Amino acid sequence: MKREKVLEALKELPKEFELDLLLEKLVFVEKINEGLTQIKKGKTLTHDKVKETILKWQK
Repeated sequence: MKREKVLEALKELPKEFELDLLLEKLVFVEKINEGLTQIKKGKTLTHDKVKETILKWQK
C-alpha cells in the first residue's frame, strides 16, 4: 500500500477514532485495490462460473 492511500484514509476519519477503525479502513482499501488489479489482469470469474462453484461446495 502506498503512503498516499494511508494518508487519504486518515483524512477521511474524524479527529478522534479507535485504531481498529483505521485498520479496518486500510484493509478495505487494500482489498479493493487488489480486486481492481485482478480485473485489469483478467483474473476474474463469470457469474455462471461462481454459481457452478458454489453448487459444488454445497454437495
